[in-house]
Amino acid sequence: MATPPSPAEPTYDLLIVGGGVNGAGIARDAAGRGLSVLLVEAEDLASHTSSASTKLIHGGLRYLEYYEFRLVREALIERERLLGMAPHIIWPLRFVLPQSQSPRPAWMVRLGLFLYDHLGGRKKLPGTQKLDLDRAPQGHGLKRGARGKGSAFVYSDCWVQDSRLTVLNAMDAAARGAEIRTRTRLVSAQSQGDRWLATIEDGMGQRQVRARVLVNAAGPWVDAVLRRLGRARNDRGVRLIKGSHIVVPRLYEGDHAFMLQNPDRRIVFAIPYEQNFTLIGTTDEPWNAPPGKAEISQSEIDYLCETVNRYFEREVSPADIVWSYAGIRPLYDDHAANASAVTRDYVLDFDQSEGKAPMLSVFGGKITTYRKLAEHAMEHIAPLFPQASAPWTAGATLPGGDLPDGDFEAFVASLVARYPQLAPALLHRLARAYGTCVFKLLGTARTPEDLGADLGGGLHTREVDYLVAAEWACTAQDILYRRSKLGLHVPQGTAQALEAYLARD
Repeated sequence: MATPPSPAEPTYDLLIVGGGVNGAGIARDAAGRGLSVLLVEAEDLASHTSSASTKLIHGGLRYLEYYEFRLVREALIERERLLGMAPHIIWPLRFVLPQSQSPRPAWMVRLGLFLYDHLGGRKKLPGTQKLDLDRAPQGHGLKRGARGKGSAFVYSDCWVQDSRLTVLNAMDAAARGAEIRTRTRLVSAQSQGDRWLATIEDGMGQRQVRARVLVNAAGPWVDAVLRRLGRARNDRGVRLIKGSHIVVPRLYEGDHAFMLQNPDRRIVFAIPYEQNFTLIGTTDEPWNAPPGKAEISQSEIDYLCETVNRYFEREVSPADIVWSYAGIRPLYDDHAANASAVTRDYVLDFDQSEGKAPMLSVFGGKITTYRKLAEHAMEHIAPLFPQASAPWTAGATLPGGDLPDGDFEAFVASLVARYPQLAPALLHRLARAYGTCVFKLLGTARTPEDLGADLGGGLHTREVDYLVAAEWACTAQDILYRRSKLGLHVPQGTAQALEAYLARD
């Protein structure tokens, strides 16, 4: 039986259900305005959709084809904002768009890229250029037929460590007073006048909490939460689309990515990944089962391999795949005929029915626009709280993002000078993950011995302790694949050694 809230226990202003990037972003925004926030996540932060993206902060060039001008403009504006907020986990990336096998005429691509360069008031990133793939180094590694007559375009977007973006938002929310509870699920909630009485459950049992507003940011489970609370809607819902990716040994030299156009008009990206690999994705497959853990299918593997082999000299087969992942994207159901055409825009449903406690549900959305989504969510919520302060997140750096002048390479150089006994490669990795928070992690450490035991691949116990204490990490999977991608680099046995270390108490 759930422990009821004591009379002395405060009523939270917001109870947020879901620890993906949208839930964490709303928690951060609300806490920064002075509201009391409790966020509950049934598993780990970013354990599903928010860690299974193509890792891009982008405007969505292909969305222009579906006339999503408002979404693309908002995403392009946010792209540069986020780059300034977290330059350690977000960085510019140039995309090569070969035209040799394009199902779209060159004039259409040029027009789309012109709009892409100008819709969002681009300031930091370089604009589009034309490229001769027969002469430019970016053509190396492509088949001659894929280079065609050398015609290609190159344009800008950004790369992001997606699960870390979610964690940093949760960290900033907690620093501003929010309570973040992972491995804690919402069991039930009832409206009692203008308040919610909710039952939550973690490893210690059930307890009840009160809140003035419930925010349903459960991603693929948003409909399930609505049904559980008796607030289901017939006119709004999510359409679940599975997107899958494969990781293979590096296909080409250079730090640029490719946007590959397929005969079916779908887009696949090839992106440099973790120094030694290339990330290939994504797919768009309808997901008709209940939400849950997704895995790549054989047909998706074949599709991605065929795309690679259409363009690159170094062909791949399923045997070359070193890792794959899949996620379920909870897109707003706009009843589009095919999965690729479903809108990536978001819809916020604010239910303030008379006599019932308020509830806001989030349908759809994409990582790039999470901050703006949170700001729009607060436009509904803030008027209920006279004490809430004004919007503040635009330009406010995330934890670790306050690099001097936003210069990552200069920051790494300063670390190498400050810690001469630590390997430069280790310092570079720590800087990429933690930015200026690396000083909290390292503390007084100056030598490799100060970092504790090496559990494998340069993962020391001091870093593990930091992730447990500051970032809600509980398992080897949390650390090796969501807080980092060290799982691709560490030797066999590291996961077992890490689990044993985590279980030592």
